[in-house]
Amino acid sequence: MTTQSPPKTSRVDFNTPAMQRHRAARHFKDHLTRWYVAVGGLGVIVAVLLIFLYLLYEVLPLFGGAEIEEQERYSASWVQANDPPLMLAMEEQGEVAIRVARSGQVSFFKAQDGQPVLQQQLPIPAGVEVTSFSVETPNSRRFVVGLSNGQVLIAQHNYKVTYPDDVRLITPSLVFPYGDAPITLDEQGRALSQVAMSGDSDGLVLAASVGRELVGITVSVTRNLMTGAETRNERALTLEPATGEVRQILIDPLRQWMYVVNGEQYVDVLALRKGGELNGRYRVLEGSGKSITSANLMLGGISLIVGDSSGGLAQWFMVRGNGNPQLTRVREFDQQEGSAIALVQPEERRKVFLSLDAEGQLGVYNSTAHNNLLVEPLGGEQVQAFAIGPRADHLLVEHDNGQLSYWDVHNEHPEVSWSSLWGKVWYESYPEPDYVWQSTSATSEFEPKLSLAPLTFGTLKAAFYAMLLATPIAIAAAVYTAYFMAPAMRRKVKPVIELMEALPTVILGFLAGLWLAPLLEDNLPGIVSLLILTPIAFILFAYLWSLAPPKLRQRVPDGWEAALLIPLLIVLGWFCFTMSVYVEAWFFGGDMRVFLTRDMGINFDQRNSLVVGLAMGFAVIPTIFSIAEDAVFSVPRHLTQGSLALGASPWQTLSRVVILTASPGIFSAVMIGMGRAVGETMIVLMATGNTPIMDWNIFEGMRTLSANIAVEMPESEVGSTHYRLLFLAALVLLSFTFLMNTAAELIRQRLRKKYASL
Repeated sequence: MTTQSPPKTSRVDFNTPAMQRHRAARHFKDHLTRWYVAVGGLGVIVAVLLIFLYLLYEVLPLFGGAEIEEQERYSASWVQANDPPLMLAMEEQGEVAIRVARSGQVSFFKAQDGQPVLQQQLPIPAGVEVTSFSVETPNSRRFVVGLSNGQVLIAQHNYKVTYPDDVRLITPSLVFPYGDAPITLDEQGRALSQVAMSGDSDGLVLAASVGRELVGITVSVTRNLMTGAETRNERALTLEPATGEVRQILIDPLRQWMYVVNGEQYVDVLALRKGGELNGRYRVLEGSGKSITSANLMLGGISLIVGDSSGGLAQWFMVRGNGNPQLTRVREFDQQEGSAIALVQPEERRKVFLSLDAEGQLGVYNSTAHNNLLVEPLGGEQVQAFAIGPRADHLLVEHDNGQLSYWDVHNEHPEVSWSSLWGKVWYESYPEPDYVWQSTSATSEFEPKLSLAPLTFGTLKAAFYAMLLATPIAIAAAVYTAYFMAPAMRRKVKPVIELMEALPTVILGFLAGLWLAPLLEDNLPGIVSLLILTPIAFILFAYLWSLAPPKLRQRVPDGWEAALLIPLLIVLGWFCFTMSVYVEAWFFGGDMRVFLTRDMGINFDQRNSLVVGLAMGFAVIPTIFSIAEDAVFSVPRHLTQGSLALGASPWQTLSRVVILTASPGIFSAVMIGMGRAVGETMIVLMATGNTPIMDWNIFEGMRTLSANIAVEMPESEVGSTHYRLLFLAALVLLSFTFLMNTAAELIRQRLRKKYASL
């Protein structure tokens, strides 16, 4: 018997040239993919870091202080030692300056080297001396000179800019807008110890003091429309005597209030629109030994800055209460080492003022930001006068030794401080401190209101109402779709909901602003009824369905019960909108909006938080749903099957096994949706009134950080405070999102560790 050998099996050769090439190609692809993913991940991190660094680069200049640097110091031959200055001022470019001396000599000269340009003598009558002097406002370029014979002279310095041979030439001139003949203020011809003026093309108010006695006149100008001739009408003011020896008289540009400052501790306020009636005598200093040494009005003439003998500075302005307006202390500034304030001078275009103390130290302050920007000596010598340029970039100083010095000033962003950004600020003409964002205005005397608090509040408010609507709906839909819904129905529902995420938010904002907002306003009871009745109707329908005969319930396949809710929702919506008119008539007097505003004190705006919540919630639902549904669907089947096998009901399995296991993913979904809501721009831009207010009222609007950047960035000047503050808003938004995502990741990791054992 012969035995057959087993058949030979063919051996697979894994080291053929083809297999070697295949392994080499796969190895190359693995390395390429690994490096590609690593470089891509690092690129994302580097990109985010570069964005953060760029935002910091734009924002950091906001918090720099003021700096001054001396450029030139010279002696002018035309300056007489026994003729002290009454005023120094510069024109727009800081190239030509004017000096008015006590003798009446007016000198125009080059600010950088003192070279004379034009000299002129004021038309003062022979034998009459200058006894007082006052500048109306820095930006008006007018000043008034009080004389020893009871008269005043008003002059104005102007500058004409030409470009012969493409070289800038500034030609100064001195004009007399009310005539070169002095105006009589005191009929008795007494010397005027203090003088003040405020006027425009329609009228003029002049006031002066003789000891404690006050004299004043108003000059009104009428024009003949046919001939153009002007007629001046003068009327004397009846003014009560001052409290003490008058140190200064100040009149606001609107000619509403006149402030009489004595050398002690009081300021008398007179109402010029009531014929000079005394509004009140206010004590502006407390404590013995202090006295007012200098005072001046800020830009716009609303705020009064008072400096005292101890170096203190305080801001006051008229505040309307229940009765007459009262002069109120608003804020105090740091003292300049206890040395008396000799001079207070405001800038021409910002709420910044400069103070000079008896020791020659210059202080730079911003009133709104409550900032002490700089305290620095001006060269070591005593100072007789100084002038800040209209652009606040040059400073001209005259020292007591007759020399003049020319300084560069760097003070780009004085309006910004921590208190002005995040705290309540008492703005001019406001009854109390408040959070306000108002970055621009039509007037040059505007006080910027740069609080980021209402914008941050609006961002959180919009996100809160959006998440309030989206979170329960999205999570409940995700749980039902992943756990209860039939697979065939799930394959249809999930792509449709995820497709909603691709809908452009600008379309949603457009529909919300132009369709949803008017619809909600006209059918407010119906919308509110629909939001309240929908969950009640669904629960009631589910209960009734559970009581339905088994034969009826068995006709609907498992997992398709949710389809029955579609006609229910349609019928419920039709019912709520149909009954809206009747509900409004029965319970709200025919107009629910008027009822809310008049009877309940709840303001109602057409574009409000409810509109934003509905529209932005609709945009956020797909994001939360998609991630949460994947998390629930990814729960291992053996967990649910084991729970059911041990006798747990489907609901117990869902609540105690599935939800807990999927909780890290569900929490991530909510946080990602929250980030989407916080950063949303177009919906809140188009569906709200963009009013930066702080109110949780669901029927009022808001302004968010992102919407504010989108609205105001095109109109901001590059490098300006407004421009950099918008970058600061972007940095706040980025930081908030980063911190929120970091906290969410930490919580998600803890949840994952806690329920990993299930």
